[in-house]
Amino acid sequence: MFEAEAEMRRSFKFLLRPTARQAGSLAACVEDHRTLYNAALEHRRIAYRRAGTRVRYGDQSAELKDIRAADPDGQGRWSFSSQQATLRRLDLAFAAFFRRLREGRSPGYPRFRGRGRFDTVTWPKDGDGCRWNSQPRHPTATFVRFLGVGHVRVHQHRPVAGIIKTISVRREGARWYVVLSCDDVPTEPAASTGTAIGIDMGVVSLATTSDGDHVPNPRTLAASARRLAAAQRALSRKSPGSNRRRKAIRRVAALHAKVRRQRLDHAHKAAPALVREHDLIVHEELRIANMTRSARGTVERPGSKIAQKTGLNRSILDAGWGVFLTVLAHKAESAGRELIAVNPTGTSRTCAVCGHSAADNRIGQAVFRCCACGHAAHADVNAAVNILGAGLALREAAQAAQREAASARKRRSHNPPHRTRN
Repeated sequence: MFEAEAEMRRSFKFLLRPTARQAGSLAACVEDHRTLYNAALEHRRIAYRRAGTRVRYGDQSAELKDIRAADPDGQGRWSFSSQQATLRRLDLAFAAFFRRLREGRSPGYPRFRGRGRFDTVTWPKDGDGCRWNSQPRHPTATFVRFLGVGHVRVHQHRPVAGIIKTISVRREGARWYVVLSCDDVPTEPAASTGTAIGIDMGVVSLATTSDGDHVPNPRTLAASARRLAAAQRALSRKSPGSNRRRKAIRRVAALHAKVRRQRLDHAHKAAPALVREHDLIVHEELRIANMTRSARGTVERPGSKIAQKTGLNRSILDAGWGVFLTVLAHKAESAGRELIAVNPTGTSRTCAVCGHSAADNRIGQAVFRCCACGHAAHADVNAAVNILGAGLALREAAQAAQREAASARKRRSHNPPHRTRN
């Protein structure tokens, strides 16, 4: 359980209301930081290719002063600290590349960022190139000030808690957002209920609980499929590089952004009810990327039932399991609830009453009937009960290990080792 006085790190995201001039300045700021990122990446590539030397963040940060002096109307008009943050972003990309290389995974060398692939600029400190609530005496509105842009109006729909550490501006389609990363955000502990629940994620229902409740799946992508298909067909007919093609791209991006917001909104509405009513929540530890891999296979070993697997993958991604579980984890931490993830292997084919496990127990999408004891139930409810049992067993094992460790420490404190004198 989380302590009542615990503090967290949280992000607060607000919509910006820039003027046309400010929107142009924000776009120029992002573009210049993208140019800096690509130039720093090219610097590292050339240095290693020609001289076999590795250029680090400190080397590139030291060159910023000369870069800004040589381009006062471009790079020189933006915050020095935000440009350092962009160079750190590249440094983190290389650190992740070398880590994957050491682990034997597909390394994924850092790539150049094209237009539309670089949409965020970060200021590492409030007051250094940017200022949150830059006009505190304004009676009705909140503003954030960016160096080179000015005071931009913020649609602040909730209060900010904690200490602001970093400020980022992000472009999503035609919209601009400000993201505040805050430390020491206090928790809001909920009253104890003494209940525990298991959750089985699904496609027909987004989540099914061990109590028999079903969280509906809004199928946001399926609801917008016709409009998306029409927008993508219109995009395919536009000439590359034309203004009409750029407008069609923005239309497709806006539809996808709406689907994403709808999915996130549903998760924020469904998760609090589970957190409010239960002290312990157990869910499946899902590897969604592995579950949604293509079944196409290779030329030597072609896959089977590719169309069916493609439809299943689309339904899984449309359900938004990852979004829901992420929001659930944040809500549980804020409320001081305990969240446990368990291995879901065998939970859908194991009887929750007698423990018999067989593929024949699952006779349909929603029907479970045990071949050994005859127990019948909704298949997802049966799986949720098994998930809850696995979570309780994991918690009991962890508590037993903690008790054993505590008793071992107590024995050592009462029986200190004897020291011999020379």
